[in-house]
Amino acid sequence: MATAGQRIVVIGGVATGPKAAARARRRDPHAEITIIEKGRFISYAGCGMPYCVSEEISDCYSLTHTPVGVPRDAAYFRNVKDINVLTQTLAVRIDRQARQIETVNIETQEHRLIPYDKLVIATGSTPVVPPIEGMNLKRVIRLNQLEDAINVCDLLGSCTLERAVIIGSGYIGIEMAEAFTRRHMQVTIVEMLPHILPRMLDPEMASFLTKHLRAKGVTVRLNEQVKKIVGDDQGNVSGVVLASGETIPASLVLVAVGVRPNIKLAQDAGLKIGTTGAIAVNEYLQTSDPDIYAGGDCVENVELLTGKKIYVYVPLGSTANKHGRVIGDNITGGQTTFPGILVTSVLRVFDYNVGKTGLNEHEARANGFDVVTALNPSPDSAHYWPTSKSVLMKMVADRATGRLLGVQAVGPGDGVKRVDVAATALTCGADVKHLADIDLAYAPPYATAIDLIQHTANIIRNKIDGLAKSITPLEVKEKLDRGDDFVWLDVRSPAEYEQMRIEDPRVKLIPLGMLRRRLNELPRDKEIITFCKISLRGYEAQTILEGAGFTNVKFMDGGIVAWPYDVVTA
Repeated sequence: MATAGQRIVVIGGVATGPKAAARARRRDPHAEITIIEKGRFISYAGCGMPYCVSEEISDCYSLTHTPVGVPRDAAYFRNVKDINVLTQTLAVRIDRQARQIETVNIETQEHRLIPYDKLVIATGSTPVVPPIEGMNLKRVIRLNQLEDAINVCDLLGSCTLERAVIIGSGYIGIEMAEAFTRRHMQVTIVEMLPHILPRMLDPEMASFLTKHLRAKGVTVRLNEQVKKIVGDDQGNVSGVVLASGETIPASLVLVAVGVRPNIKLAQDAGLKIGTTGAIAVNEYLQTSDPDIYAGGDCVENVELLTGKKIYVYVPLGSTANKHGRVIGDNITGGQTTFPGILVTSVLRVFDYNVGKTGLNEHEARANGFDVVTALNPSPDSAHYWPTSKSVLMKMVADRATGRLLGVQAVGPGDGVKRVDVAATALTCGADVKHLADIDLAYAPPYATAIDLIQHTANIIRNKIDGLAKSITPLEVKEKLDRGDDFVWLDVRSPAEYEQMRIEDPRVKLIPLGMLRRRLNELPRDKEIITFCKISLRGYEAQTILEGAGFTNVKFMDGGIVAWPYDVVTA
């Protein structure tokens, strides 16, 4: 245990900082601990802010409370934890030689020097401010701090705003699209990249989610860039102007184009900044100064699968809190290490659950893996269970070794449970056979006999073994756009075809049960791509055709359920 009476100073009072301070207090009852926080609030649940705007959480201030309703304010930390908290106090300089922090009270402008023996930097991230004219107009907002959420809720409670434009489609942008819709606003998302949630989902998964957003009334504009925000003669925002010259009316604009690590204090103090632009730390979360630790969104993290340094451009409260515990151990004499992260993340989008862990396909290929993927739309419980709901799962693995690399899940069913299973498997270095062999719980209300994540792993295994030969929906779309000549064989029933179908002259309907008797209707000199509802019958059709001597056959991964483009419905 550390020497009694050591002085611990923590800069940053939202997630990592309070966690580190509280952990340090439990390990060292005699330390003198001070938290410096520039804002009004400390130790609040920032991930709950969109749900305050949507009014699902009725009081923003509840995000600062303990589970029994006690405010986690300065008095709470002083009385319960014997920790001194200085709110609305800015740390302006770290003097490493004198081992002290220069601070200024934002309200009184009083300057003060605070000495330290161990220092924790938990300064988080700062929002990216795009160089767009009109950012200073009224009702151009961001959602980065609790004060922002309070101000937005006050604004929406004081007047009726009809149209919201959201610039950016990351986590905050997507969650706020739902929040504004729940407040009866017409919502438009403007994203400069080709698909939403670009750092989380692969294109086909993002397209599947985009269809759901549009079905809920959200307008999604992809490959578009905002050039200017315009206002009325009262200084209120009235619209955004796209690069094309089109103006989208708006009575409120949310700028949510990402964040970057807040490193200025550390940089000015001469601490090492990593190649990613965040503070460099070792496995103990020590900076280049052994008496200064750092954690949360301001530091680099190791990606567990590649061992490379990454920077997560979205706030991850789970990582920040884990960092705080490790730091609290180590500033009080411990030797706890932090191994890294998988960037496991989930969010709710209207009726859909969205999750991802590990590498997506793009990331896996960029890191040199020989990638094999599977798309599997499956129920989250027995198909005959009354509340069974579907999940579209994408799994990414290494073809050479079968090593699991990542999982994405989108849909109304419980994909989050499966993402957590995948995160556990990834942490343990599992391959797809290990994942398929895990003894997961089964009962009809909770899962299928072979759970959907294990079924997806088995699809990967079949592909690696050369049994299953597939083509992705995106690849099929590219073939359509090029005008390729192939047979697109629908092996569903006529009733399914009438209910939902893809209109294209290359589509030929032969139900699976009739396929063996109608082989003569199919050309042997053309590529045949089979599909069904979820790809199971499509795979069966592939094996039937290959057994009959057809040599150029694939099934469309995920079937028509995973087709992210237009379909005709009854």
